[in-house]
Amino acid sequence: MAILISVLVAAIIAAYLYFSPQLGFKQQVLALALTFSACFLLVYFSYEALIFKEINNIYAGMEQFKRQDFKRMSNKFLFRSDPLKRIKDEIYLMAERNQKEIEELKRLQAMRREFLADVSHELKTPIFAAQGFIHTLLDGAMDDERVRDKFLQKAAKSLDSLDTLVQDLITITQLENGVIQMKTSTFDLNELAQEVFEQLEQKALSRNITLHLLNPPQETHLVLADRGRIKQVLLNLMDNAIKYGRDNGNIWLSFQDTRKKTAVTVRDDGPGIPKEHLSRIFERFYRIDKSRSRDTSGGGSGLGLAISKHIVEAHKSMIAVKSEVGQGTTLRFKLPKAKA
Repeated sequence: MAILISVLVAAIIAAYLYFSPQLGFKQQVLALALTFSACFLLVYFSYEALIFKEINNIYAGMEQFKRQDFKRMSNKFLFRSDPLKRIKDEIYLMAERNQKEIEELKRLQAMRREFLADVSHELKTPIFAAQGFIHTLLDGAMDDERVRDKFLQKAAKSLDSLDTLVQDLITITQLENGVIQMKTSTFDLNELAQEVFEQLEQKALSRNITLHLLNPPQETHLVLADRGRIKQVLLNLMDNAIKYGRDNGNIWLSFQDTRKKTAVTVRDDGPGIPKEHLSRIFERFYRIDKSRSRDTSGGGSGLGLAISKHIVEAHKSMIAVKSEVGQGTTLRFKLPKAKA
């Protein structure tokens, strides 16, 4: 563009110099005025095309950003000046990043409000229950030994649920902040599964749910992981399957060795999870059925799946979920194998 402008201006001036000696004074003044006007218009429209139009397009693009109408922004212009194009592109990128950050902050704020509301609800339930039992005793039921023992046991159970919730909140906060370090050791998953089954046996029987360990007792599946935390994961996954499974149902636990990993699979034949909820079941206090209060009869805190997710991720793995409504749910994660 600089070369083109220079050639045109030089041609205009050369024409003036060529014809001016043959003209009279008034004609020379008129030719000079025409030469000046031609050069002015040429430079002005060049600046208009190169700079002013580009700046106007930048402002137009900013207006589109204000209205969040990204599709209508156009990058097609007649002329381009590379510095201005880079400035415009940087402004667009900066505005787009800022918009994404604003949307992410809004999403986090909404999650924070939802989390605080859920925590308040979950804390309120056991506190009010224990408070009601204790006030009933203070109002005169203390004299009846049978009623007193019954209400004290219920108050103690409510306070135990409250303690579990608080401990789980502390645990998940520490896991998210990386405070808790995994204490890895070599252990047998099959042996750990026997302990988990014994611990959940009574709860499963209360709903006539049968627990199945698909691996023979004599098999060994040695892994290198935090035994206590992996036991917590198995308890949470199977407890959740018992809690939300169907009566007279089944839960299967199995281990499968690969070259470097051992896959852990928990499967049930319960009601299944709708697809729109699969990506959110590991969120804290997330409920598929919002209209129904959480079942706290088993002493659950609503944080079991979220804690399990963080523990598995701390072992450099992830929990994969596969579920269909009416067909049950399968959860699977992998742990590093240990040398025999």
